[in-house]
Amino acid sequence: MTDYILKDFNPLTLQSTVNKAQELCKEYAISHIPIVEDAKLIGCFSQNDIQSLEDKSQKLSDFMDVFEHFSAHISESVLELLKIFPDNDANIIPVIDNNNYVGYYELNTVLELFSSSPFLTTDGFILVVEKNSKDYSMSEAVQIIESNNAVLLGCFISHKTTDKVELTLKVASQEINEIIQTFRRYNYLIITEHTDDFYLEELKNRADYLQKYLNT
Repeated sequence: MTDYILKDFNPLTLQSTVNKAQELCKEYAISHIPIVEDAKLIGCFSQNDIQSLEDKSQKLSDFMDVFEHFSAHISESVLELLKIFPDNDANIIPVIDNNNYVGYYELNTVLELFSSSPFLTTDGFILVVEKNSKDYSMSEAVQIIESNNAVLLGCFISHKTTDKVELTLKVASQEINEIIQTFRRYNYLIITEHTDDFYLEELKNRADYLQKYLNT
């Protein structure tokens, strides 16, 4: 990911003026401006807040209380980045290494990178499973897929609570049903529905039978 870190503009400092910040917003269509002091990221100043300021001579240090605080570590994955963007209503994410500012990621660049990844471009099926947090193991999920002679194209935690973990997996395999049944044997709840899921089909048939029985 480091190849996609941008440095098209220099971040501002606490001593920069409102005027300089507004000019930077006009030149670059960015949602936030990173504020850096002694190479350390102090925060992000929203373009909306900057454009609303009238006294162009004021220093940015006067507005530290409205700075937003979000960033990505230099080793962050694409999937984590795709969560940070919407969570902060941002189109750029400052990148840090030991809290030192090193540049920023731009939304369109990250989206293009993600859209060209095997997770999206390679044929396969999406499987969403859920398990108790205490019993969950990413290595176990991978082992289940590989034990069925399938290829894991991608995997990420799509939802998490104190009790449950939801995994979204993309798998290349002709044996969808076998993989699903193996996950069930390991006490995973299958969230997604698949036409080749014989277990669900059987449950539906039983439900139809019971419905007919109740209606007689």
